[in-house]
Amino acid sequence: MPAASAPLLDAAGKPAGDASLDQAIFGADVKPHLLHETVRAELNAQRAGTRGAKSRGLVSGGRAKPWRQKGTGRARAGTTRAPQFTGGGVAFPPGQRNFEVKVNRKARRAALRGALSSHASAGTLGVLDAGAFAEPSTRDAAALVEAWGKERPLVVVAHEDEEALVKSFRNLERVLVTVPAELEVATLVWARSLLVSQAALEDVQGRAR
Repeated sequence: MPAASAPLLDAAGKPAGDASLDQAIFGADVKPHLLHETVRAELNAQRAGTRGAKSRGLVSGGRAKPWRQKGTGRARAGTTRAPQFTGGGVAFPPGQRNFEVKVNRKARRAALRGALSSHASAGTLGVLDAGAFAEPSTRDAAALVEAWGKERPLVVVAHEDEEALVKSFRNLERVLVTVPAELEVATLVWARSLLVSQAALEDVQGRAR
């Protein structure tokens, strides 16, 4: 099996060589069921689950009996906070909910390897030369993406200390800049192309091992 590699892009977006990749990570099998399970868990983790309503015990007021027990012709009632009254509580109200779904660590890493391998096999993965951006330039970043010729949305993975690179790409339309520690499978599945800096490549591979 040939060693996995990706084009090493210079500041102009042209291939300046090949960057070697870990075959065990970027040449792994893509398992759709693991991708689905992991993406679902990551999206569920973003849900707040803070919706809620008040039951009759939580609604204020209604201390006095609204009318006497007998003789009015109406149904007996003990409080106006009951669900049938306007302003009353809600019967069986929804409360805070935790949407988190547990995914085993091995399964999550296998899904990350599959998502990375999918980009590598499709030719939508590029490695950015470390010296490509000495200073921030959104214009140069846009020109690089245009010269590379890959579809957006584009995900750019770089270290936080690569300030010039981060500032260059973060204002581009349909481009998401993230760090290796926050790279998720859902982000890789959403992206049509992936660009990783040389400095961040080792950390990305380390997360998938």
